[in-house]
Amino acid sequence: MKIILTGTTGYVGEGTLLELLKIDSVEKVLSVSRKPTGIKHEKLEEYLVPDFMQLEEGDEHFKYYDAVFFIAGITSVGTPHDVYVRISQEIPLHFADIMPDKERMTFIYLSGAGTSPEGKQFWQQVKSKTEAEIQTKGFRGAFALRPAFMKWAKGQKHIQTMQYFFLPFYPVLRLLGLYNTMKEIALSQLVLARDGSEMFAIGPKDITLLAKQFDVQTPQE
Repeated sequence: MKIILTGTTGYVGEGTLLELLKIDSVEKVLSVSRKPTGIKHEKLEEYLVPDFMQLEEGDEHFKYYDAVFFIAGITSVGTPHDVYVRISQEIPLHFADIMPDKERMTFIYLSGAGTSPEGKQFWQQVKSKTEAEIQTKGFRGAFALRPAFMKWAKGQKHIQTMQYFFLPFYPVLRLLGLYNTMKEIALSQLVLARDGSEMFAIGPKDITLLAKQFDVQTPQE
């Protein structure tokens, strides 16, 4: 598969990228980001974009890909509402609008556990609206990935400080169905792109189950 990936200089995006590059059946990854990843790999191509909203239909960079994993995002904590809406809603929807070959492409939007139109928190409502709009864009498959806690990948550099705090709690979070590895994040999206799913919203437990359906051996960590 050939994958378009955003957010590769952030926590989830970088972890996903590192895991995708290990997988034999991933032929190519196009990183679309404002900054370079700093990663060199024969499968990786980088497209540096200062402003995603300036991207237009017909952009040759996006032709002949199988899926978009839209990982780029921002925390709602301390972020002004208008900025959060732009990054978590306007940009991913614009990105979806300009994609070619939608009828053969899967679009996966990184949302979050707890996303709901009835949610009392602002971020829940914004992401829920984005999820709903993604489903109307005409893609072969469209999904919302809703992880909770995620463990970084081997070799990852962009690790949020708070992730170290959660490290001792990962076994308990796993039992509660609230924890995934970056490998599971990557594999689950590949399965969705390859096989589809009757589910639209993919929670932590679903991510784990989907990852197990990917029959590939990756290098030992």
